[in-house]
Amino acid sequence: MLEQPHFGRRLKRLRLERGLSQAGLVGEGMSTGYLSRLESGDRRPTERATAYLAERLGVDASVLTEPPSQRPLTYELAVAVSTPSGACDIAALGHAVDKDAGDDPAARWQALWLLSRAARRAGDYAREREHLDQLVDLSETLEAPELPVRSLVAYARCTRALGDMCTAGWAATRAFELARSADLAVSDMLAALTVLIDVEAELGRLDAASRHADDLERDLLPAAVPAQAAEGWWTTATVCGRRGDHAAARTRLETALRLLGGRDNLPLWTRLRLAAGAAALELTPPQLDVAETWLAEAGSVVDLVGTPVQTQELRALRAHLAFHRGRPDEARAITAALLSEDELRLPYRDRVRLSVLDGRLMILSGRVEEGIDALQELGRRAAESRNTDLAAHVWQSLAQTLADLRLPPPADAAEGGARAGR
Repeated sequence: MLEQPHFGRRLKRLRLERGLSQAGLVGEGMSTGYLSRLESGDRRPTERATAYLAERLGVDASVLTEPPSQRPLTYELAVAVSTPSGACDIAALGHAVDKDAGDDPAARWQALWLLSRAARRAGDYAREREHLDQLVDLSETLEAPELPVRSLVAYARCTRALGDMCTAGWAATRAFELARSADLAVSDMLAALTVLIDVEAELGRLDAASRHADDLERDLLPAAVPAQAAEGWWTTATVCGRRGDHAAARTRLETALRLLGGRDNLPLWTRLRLAAGAAALELTPPQLDVAETWLAEAGSVVDLVGTPVQTQELRALRAHLAFHRGRPDEARAITAALLSEDELRLPYRDRVRLSVLDGRLMILSGRVEEGIDALQELGRRAAESRNTDLAAHVWQSLAQTLADLRLPPPADAAEGGARAGR
């Protein structure tokens, strides 16, 4: 039999994981007062009580009574954060989290945070969300106000990458509200407001995004450290670009890039150059020489030591650049190779834009009906996910491609473009 207080802590964790109140767990067969004393460690469990609670929880009694593993979560966490290479054993840490008795919620939070970041670096956004679901719930039980804000910021970014804009909007709004009410430090306020602006812009709420971008520039960026300030300027540049103020967008991007002139923060240095290249390609008309320069700089790092996500992102941007340079065969070859990969790790927005390029190439190569059908389906899906900015891109791309062929746009394209414009 597992001794107290470990039994009580494990029991409480299992109950909370299932969303049960104490009354909901005990039913008619046990008093809530007795359960409360078990969970607090004041009473030792009997075999009968253990069997009853295990049945109510839907687990074998051994789950409640087996002793802690020889390598508890705190041990694995210490090993993970001190690994000389910086690449911890994710499998071992994940196993320790699964077996954790919940004795140290703060350690569990840190382990889940490391697991979620590892999943994001690998482009496994679904796995990242699984970890973040637990993190967001666990954060509510901890007394540090920074933890729920950081969990929600990461959750907003993850669900945005999955294309779940409704959830991303809720998480970003909640993170900013909590950060503001707790009067957190500039770094947490900036992270929360940055993700909120990103989500607002993709949802088509450009007025709200612009107001928040003004607040960001006025109140937070002057006090931010260079790395976070660079991300903030990148975000405000995105808003300017979507409002059609391309000169302001480029100025802000250049400010962001200057803040990281060296390569001390190589991951962010690379991300910003990829983002700058993408932004230049999305301008009207695209600034191809600028995009090519920034992608070449990013490529000097990505081609050597880039992550799988960065490698795919760079290849996708090179396909877009080739298309705009009038090299459709090159664009088609890159796009086809990427879309045929078993693991396409790009975020939702980048995957859709790559599929849009594929549809445009179909139309221009003579597969007109197939390309139109593909783009219309992408436009409908983007609209259903409430990604207004992305839906507008799909419909505008379809209309532009058909205009290049001197073909009238289909009715769905005209209606979809009008809806996105509203």
